[in-house]
Amino acid sequence: MRSLSLYNLVLFFVLSSTAPTDASTFGEKLARAALERTKHNVRYDGRYLSIAYPGGDVPASQGVCTDVVIRSYRTLGVDLQQLVHEDMLANFSAYPNIWGLSRPDSNIDHRRVPNLNTFFTRQGANVMQNGKAVDFQVGDVLTWMLPHNLPHTGIVVATATDRHGVQIVHNIGMGPQQTDMPSNWTLTGQFRYGASD
Repeated sequence: MRSLSLYNLVLFFVLSSTAPTDASTFGEKLARAALERTKHNVRYDGRYLSIAYPGGDVPASQGVCTDVVIRSYRTLGVDLQQLVHEDMLANFSAYPNIWGLSRPDSNIDHRRVPNLNTFFTRQGANVMQNGKAVDFQVGDVLTWMLPHNLPHTGIVVATATDRHGVQIVHNIGMGPQQTDMPSNWTLTGQFRYGASD
């Protein structure tokens, strides 16, 4: 009986060491999902539209910067529309009062950068220290304030190397694309939100 137990133990270690595993972190998966978004032809269009809830989306052929983040997370089974809406239902006063709303609106709330910034911060996902960025990691969701007080968001898909700076995927008017992260934008959030790695 003892030798059988030892055999089972050895067999367990052999099988567990050879079993295929996905060693990717959640951030790496999110970055791959964001890169996949660059293959889609998307017209920049932020019009208000009524959409389904939960799991609603504007037509696939249109979107804004937040839609890159929303659609990338959805690839991984995370519905920011539902999560933001539920948090706003319970904590409406914690969110920015910019649009003159008296209650949450599941059609649009998750598509607004200040609301995503607030949601991620409320979830303890903001990794900035003293208002400064920490070392960027793939999968970091970033928010900025652009000139003329325009909020913006994107996802880090590659860290800086000798050949290029930090790479982001975002939609700033020409559909989802991978670019260097501009150094002259004012960073307002650096978030690591998702499954525990």
